[in-house]
Amino acid sequence: MTSELIVDVHSNEVAIAITEDKQLVEFQREEQTETFSVGNIYLGRVKKIMPGLNACFVDVGSDKDAFLHYLDLGPQFYSLQKYLKQITSDRKKTFPISKASIMPEKKKEGNIAETLQTGQEILVQVTKEPINTKGPRLTCEISFAGRFLILIPFEDKVSVSSKIKSPEERTRLKQLLQSIKPKNFGIIVRTVAEGKKVAELDAELRSLVNSWESLVGKVQKCTKPPGIVHAESDRTLALLRDLFNPSYESIHVNDIEVYKKIRDYVSVIAPESINIIKLYRGELPIFDHFAITKQIKSSFGRIVSFKGGAYLVIEHTEALHVVDVNSGNRTRNNASNQEENALEVNLGAADELARQLRLRDMGGIIVVDFIDMDKAEHRQALYERMTENMSRDRAKHNILPLSKFGLMQITRQRVRPAINMPVEETCPVCFGKGKVQSSILFTDQLESKISTLTGTIGLKSFTLHVHPYVASYIKKGIISLYRKWQFKYGFGIRIIPNQKLAYLEYHFYDKAGKEVDMKEESELK
Repeated sequence: MTSELIVDVHSNEVAIAITEDKQLVEFQREEQTETFSVGNIYLGRVKKIMPGLNACFVDVGSDKDAFLHYLDLGPQFYSLQKYLKQITSDRKKTFPISKASIMPEKKKEGNIAETLQTGQEILVQVTKEPINTKGPRLTCEISFAGRFLILIPFEDKVSVSSKIKSPEERTRLKQLLQSIKPKNFGIIVRTVAEGKKVAELDAELRSLVNSWESLVGKVQKCTKPPGIVHAESDRTLALLRDLFNPSYESIHVNDIEVYKKIRDYVSVIAPESINIIKLYRGELPIFDHFAITKQIKSSFGRIVSFKGGAYLVIEHTEALHVVDVNSGNRTRNNASNQEENALEVNLGAADELARQLRLRDMGGIIVVDFIDMDKAEHRQALYERMTENMSRDRAKHNILPLSKFGLMQITRQRVRPAINMPVEETCPVCFGKGKVQSSILFTDQLESKISTLTGTIGLKSFTLHVHPYVASYIKKGIISLYRKWQFKYGFGIRIIPNQKLAYLEYHFYDKAGKEVDMKEESELK
């Protein structure tokens, strides 16, 4: 299996796509301005105590107050709060964590009203992003995640990932980290640390400790909570840290600055993979070049087809996701053996569903209505196929066997909203009004815009992104419209086919890649 990672960077967002044998299996997209991301740490203020829920709402600056349950305060909550008071009582004095006193652990059974007070300052970390009408979910068990290690303040033990099976390697890692870790810090050793040398682990540990010290400095400067005191330095690297796998054959990036950052990052965590990082310099959008855009359009709709004409219907509700499996026209092709046909469709649906869960990052409860099968061995085969497919999923999940009604229930860890990519296009020409100018006049309209750009605005070099069909029409023939425009307005004009655009949609970009807005709704009147 060949895996590739493609990074599409824009001024307002970054998107990362992972393909396996050229098929899109994971897609992550984050706004560059997004603030309430998983892992960010805030100095918040308790806004309301809810004894009935044994929880409280915390003001961290989001539109909706964040939710913090008593169980998420963590066993070292009292140590963290005492240290917080010490560093905020004298904001000019440094107080190293090594000198902090460890308080008794918080009881597992307790009352939040007796632990917190309204208006109290509290250090919290986001564990779930805002989803629908809910605010962020918080924890007071602060941690700093690296590629190999997770650093936990006010703990004093070293834990090794259970996926590292070798007793000798587990012992080596545990003894190694015990010898180099600073006082009053705990460490979780991640699976990818297996076989790593002490220099690599020590370098990352120092980096994580520096992140904690930087957080302390920001807390002391934050005189009016709420305020963010720790955030991922770069969205792309944060996504890459969780998605990176040495088995990737190549990583393609379309931005020179991000390309350099990724090379620097990979040179530290996996220097042997430095040569797989490649800067994309093509004219086509990077997702179009690697056939990602087309797969996104075909994979994120309400109805998703898979082999043999069968399809899934995916519906999203507030409480759960519902998936219905339909055989489509397959029943007509193989009506003689309904049971075998149902098994074949269901197995194909299990393959596609596992991909869809990763692709859309669907979390919470997923209920799947498979086609009914009479034989127990077929139902067991379907359950085993689904379990095998989901074994490649990084998110925590649990799968139940088929119920007597043919339903399969899946729970999957949800830390951010499911990705919902709109695949239906709003007409960019009529803005949803239903009436457009004659399409034969579209190229005349484009030429008018080009004339304004080159003559009135004085922009001599720019690119025009249009639908691939329109691009083909403009470039058709020896003396094409494109050539005529170049002779008339200058050779700085470039036409780029862009699969993301609707049929009569267009965008102008200057040399720096910044869009030049030339659309006017008044044209439609």
